[in-house]
Amino acid sequence: MKRNGKSFVGGMKVRAQVAGAVLLLAGTGAAWAQQGGVTFENVAGTVGIDYERTPSPRKAVRDAIDASAPIPADQQAQIQLFSPQKEHGAPGVALFDYDNDGDVDIYVTNGPGTPNSLFRNQLAQTGTMGFTDVAQTAGVTATAQDSSGVCYGDIDNDGYEDFYVLGTGVPNVLYHNEGDGTFTDITASAKMAGRSRHAAGCSMGDINGDGLLDIIVANTYDNWNEREAVFSSSGYTGLEPNDLFLNRGGNIFSNVSVGSGIRNLVGGPPSIYPGGSYTWAVAMVDYDQDGDVDIIWADTQGAPPADRSQERGYIRIFRNDGTGHFADVTRAAGMDKWGAWMGLAFGDFNCDGNLDLFGTNLGVYMGGAVQNSRWFLGSANGKFTDPGVGALVGTPFGWGAVSLDYDNDGAQDLAWFGDDDVVFFFAADNPGTLLHNPGCTAKFTWDQAAMKTDHRLREVHGVATADLNGDGYDDLVTVSNFKYTPTHQRPFITAIGGPTGSPFDSVSVFENVFTSRLQPGFLTYLNPVVSNGDLAIDLNSGNNGNASVGIKPLGGIGLVANRYAAGKVNRDGIGATVRFTPDGGHTALKPVLGGASYGSQDSRVVRFGLGTAAKGTVDILWPGGLHNRLYDVAADENLTVPEIPCDFTRSAAKAQSAVEKKQAKFKYYQCVKESLKDLVKQGVISKSYSDRLEASAGRARQEFE
Repeated sequence: MKRNGKSFVGGMKVRAQVAGAVLLLAGTGAAWAQQGGVTFENVAGTVGIDYERTPSPRKAVRDAIDASAPIPADQQAQIQLFSPQKEHGAPGVALFDYDNDGDVDIYVTNGPGTPNSLFRNQLAQTGTMGFTDVAQTAGVTATAQDSSGVCYGDIDNDGYEDFYVLGTGVPNVLYHNEGDGTFTDITASAKMAGRSRHAAGCSMGDINGDGLLDIIVANTYDNWNEREAVFSSSGYTGLEPNDLFLNRGGNIFSNVSVGSGIRNLVGGPPSIYPGGSYTWAVAMVDYDQDGDVDIIWADTQGAPPADRSQERGYIRIFRNDGTGHFADVTRAAGMDKWGAWMGLAFGDFNCDGNLDLFGTNLGVYMGGAVQNSRWFLGSANGKFTDPGVGALVGTPFGWGAVSLDYDNDGAQDLAWFGDDDVVFFFAADNPGTLLHNPGCTAKFTWDQAAMKTDHRLREVHGVATADLNGDGYDDLVTVSNFKYTPTHQRPFITAIGGPTGSPFDSVSVFENVFTSRLQPGFLTYLNPVVSNGDLAIDLNSGNNGNASVGIKPLGGIGLVANRYAAGKVNRDGIGATVRFTPDGGHTALKPVLGGASYGSQDSRVVRFGLGTAAKGTVDILWPGGLHNRLYDVAADENLTVPEIPCDFTRSAAKAQSAVEKKQAKFKYYQCVKESLKDLVKQGVISKSYSDRLEASAGRARQEFE
């Protein structure tokens, strides 16, 4: 079912037609049960996507190991220790509207010597989703580096998205959007050159409230030619500290990592963190809803810790004091749960008004229940609880993850992907996991039937979500670093260690690349065919009749300035928290993120399902703590909601006497009127939309009183 989606206010009207496609399940020949409801199917090959991940130089190291079989059993541990990390790379993906034409484009990273791809969506031009790679003409190929993660944001508030491309063992690259379809590499002039670390992810956010986007980078360890850090629970000396760059204005940044407090890690003696932690993913997000962005990152443990003093693999939380100084509150927040944490996603999974988080992990089949990929529930006091995974019993491995309401029923669901090459076998336990959230209870169930394409034979890393075809349902974009195909008929090994009681037992398989030889003590390869990675677009069928709204926050810095107020929020609204309440439904919550998942970033448009409701209410908590509210947002509306720097909660709360209340009300209404005039004058909104926003602002204050 195609919904008649309305365009974003101030943007181009877009009507989408979904390109039809049917792809066979890959590799194993497994067939999912075909049930009713929303489904996802990979249509990348039918919409102009031509992407193939080039391996990293480290592949030569792995090739030499592969050629050395048979390998004596007593040498296996040594081989595993000194095999390379991610020899096919660690690709990420970003979904954003780089050309401001109203649809969502795709940037995906690649290996050295091969251009990264910028796939321009043709939806706005033709009415049908389709992509053309324009990276070459746009100047964003980054062929000199082994690119990994990517994040984006408008770093100078000029109305166009800029982005930051990470690399492994090479400096990262900062691209400035010139507004004419091209970008300029400003890494050197921005004073961000010279770093040659092994970065995996990044995120943007305004840490000090100056209206400029700053950048946090997640680094790992210093030698990806070996996996020594992976198998060491403590004492590895090559861990690389994460970097925090402060935007000074004029597109110039400075590294403030040391003074910011992000290097002061809690837990264990200093020897556990010799120079840094081992971080796969990072996000800037207002976890405690106090109006400033905090930092959350995912550290991996490596080998299980011998005792608590050797724990290092936490999802770490750094609380912002509002000025850009951070304190590690991981243990105080209840997040000192060790694991091989690799990806992050955020939402309010139980609809209690607090931000919850999800982390991908090694999974039950390789790490046991203690390393399940799982969700944590937030609370008003800033602490998280670990409810376990309930009836799921165990969950699979994962890299990238997203939170989305994929069936538009009003509750945030979860999706994550990823398999792993563990040298002696390929873990193929994740076909592309969709967890449905019934009634916004956070008691997730696995919707196996929804994922029509089996992704188990793709080692997916980057995962992001957006409505690519404009039908009002979020789709999924994933990028793998390699694919493999078995060359034999022998059945897969199922669930190492035996069945767990999880529904995932039925699909969790392991491709054993060794088999016993007649000569005792030796193993030999079965040599599955390994091919380069690819990009998949799992298109949401959107056929269940539920409606949605799309909200794109717009910060007011440089747009609103009058005698009553001035806009202070970055133009992208990154760091804001958007709530939506369908009439008669639960209140859902989504933060506007500048990067999360694994090395990837979703569209800035946050989408909320209404079920069958006709309308609902939007409430935005902006960076800085200011609230705006918009009533009667209709099903299928897509709205750009601007910052009106006049807070109805503060205006009413401060007034005491009758005279003060009257004065506060007058100032509030004048503030709203003047601010909306500024936005109309700037051409950001129409006069009719201004009238609608003004009416909602007045209603919000009256109801708050």
